[in-house]
Amino acid sequence: MNRELDAYYLDGQTAVRQRVRARLTPIVLLIIREDGEAVPWPWEEIHQSPNAYGVDQIRLERGRSTPEVLLVPGSLFLEQLKEVAPERRKYFHPDRGKKWPIVAFLSALGVMGALATLYLWGIPAVASVAAAHIPVSWEERLGRAVVERLAPRERQCSDFIRARKVQQILATLTSSLPRSPYTFRVIVVNQSSVNAFAVPGGTIVVFRGLLEKTCTAEELAGVLAHEMQHALHRHATRAMLQQASIRFLLAALIGEARTLTYGLEGAQAVGMLRYSRQCEEEADEEGIKLLMASGINPQGMITFFETIQKESEKSLRLPTYLSTHPELKDRVQRLKWLAAKHPYTSVKLLPDYNWKDVYWFCETDSPSR
Repeated sequence: MNRELDAYYLDGQTAVRQRVRARLTPIVLLIIREDGEAVPWPWEEIHQSPNAYGVDQIRLERGRSTPEVLLVPGSLFLEQLKEVAPERRKYFHPDRGKKWPIVAFLSALGVMGALATLYLWGIPAVASVAAAHIPVSWEERLGRAVVERLAPRERQCSDFIRARKVQQILATLTSSLPRSPYTFRVIVVNQSSVNAFAVPGGTIVVFRGLLEKTCTAEELAGVLAHEMQHALHRHATRAMLQQASIRFLLAALIGEARTLTYGLEGAQAVGMLRYSRQCEEEADEEGIKLLMASGINPQGMITFFETIQKESEKSLRLPTYLSTHPELKDRVQRLKWLAAKHPYTSVKLLPDYNWKDVYWFCETDSPSR
């Protein structure tokens, strides 16, 4: 039997692949160049590389840092090795390279599973812990930056008379808080969307469209009480931290430095953040408690959501505020249960004020001007 095999040789110093003959002997593997020079490889210095090149091809290496490489036909090499040096046969394996796609696939599945676990549990848990230890001054700076982006000064409504009415409602709510690290304030934005949200640091942004949907001061108080709880429990801060972490994770995966530019894009304009069901239930329950502790009828919160729920059913379009607050029907029923669960006494908010006057908050030619 011919003991020589067609092979390719790389000397470890250049990238040139040379055609050679490989001759197997009991002591060494001889690499015979085209000029007839023979390069001996002792068997104890040879190892098989996990990298494969083509079907039924084995990559042999000698040396560790920049090894010499020999590519040989796999089946012929193993067959001859079994006859010439059978004690060496156990160190070399057929089709080793064909297993690597499977290994790579399984590894990829493992990485995807780890990332899914990190996304669903790891990042939210870390964000919750981090949010609890962030200084209030940091939250306030972040909140100001969000307001500058979502509610720039030129879009803010600056009616002092009507702003004072809204501030009275807010003051009634804050007076019942046992303690608060934030100075709450309300900004009304001249935009028709039915939306409101709390930014980190205690500022609550209310869009004109939502203000015009309220029928009483108690209804606006219900919205404010809910948003205040989002701020007090740092739900927005936590959500922004979580989203920022996810962006950093994606940047690490795809290797694009530009995705690390968090800025305010990481929050996706806070007003569209979707809180978890747990956060919404917490804000509802604590908001109801705050209303009752402040002597404000909690039915206002309920009737507001019932009103826009009915309107959304007629128009088949969900207002922005509700699109970020899932499970509306269940939520209304739970609010009713919470209100009935706790006894309370209430007085009418702003009894001498015609609430419809607040609809002119953003109008330059309003009757009060």
